[in-house]
Amino acid sequence: MSATELIEQARKQGRAVLTEIESKQILDEAGIPVAKTQLASDADKAVSIADSVGYPVVLKIVSADVTHKSDVGGVKVGIESAEEVRSAFNDIVASVKKTQPDAAIDGVAVQKMAPAGTEVIIGVSKDPQFGPVVMFGLGGILVEVLKDVAFRIVPLEARDARQIIREIKGFPVLEGVRGQDPADIDALEGLILQISQFIEAHPEIEELDLNPVFAYKDGCIAVDARIVIA
Repeated sequence: MSATELIEQARKQGRAVLTEIESKQILDEAGIPVAKTQLASDADKAVSIADSVGYPVVLKIVSADVTHKSDVGGVKVGIESAEEVRSAFNDIVASVKKTQPDAAIDGVAVQKMAPAGTEVIIGVSKDPQFGPVVMFGLGGILVEVLKDVAFRIVPLEARDARQIIREIKGFPVLEGVRGQDPADIDALEGLILQISQFIEAHPEIEELDLNPVFAYKDGCIAVDARIVIA
């Protein structure tokens, strides 16, 4: 299903928030590097997917009603076997039903666990005056604690992508500290420009969150994605 079809389907269902799987499908179609994710409607399907992609895997709840998956016990990482997948699937569904009983559950997303990297966040929101604005910062919980982020108005040029990365106070982390590998800055700049072009091509998108993006010494990949449409 194309990006346009997925967005139209969500609108017909009265949804503004796309699921992680829908969001990643649209981004993948645009050539944006995302961790491939498949939907499992039951534990058997989850095991089948995990067996095919290889362990370890990550399981996450798929529900348009659940925004912060970790807060409701909707995420399990580092799962190493079919038995653990089955148990994790059941635990996730039970936890979400208990903490958010009105949530409509589509199933559970299964993806191969990406190697750890330096976590960054790339987001887009719509400013009433300036239109779409790209945000960049250190990812994970750091973005909420430190609020160390920089902004640029869409469309971005190469120099904007270069500057937005270097504006954050945490830039030395990306250069490599205490024996950590430096992040591939060129790949991050390229991803930021891809996001800018993607948003230009899809003005119906109100918000986009890639958090975290794992930055490696040779490339980067968005592990989680969320799209909100008008």
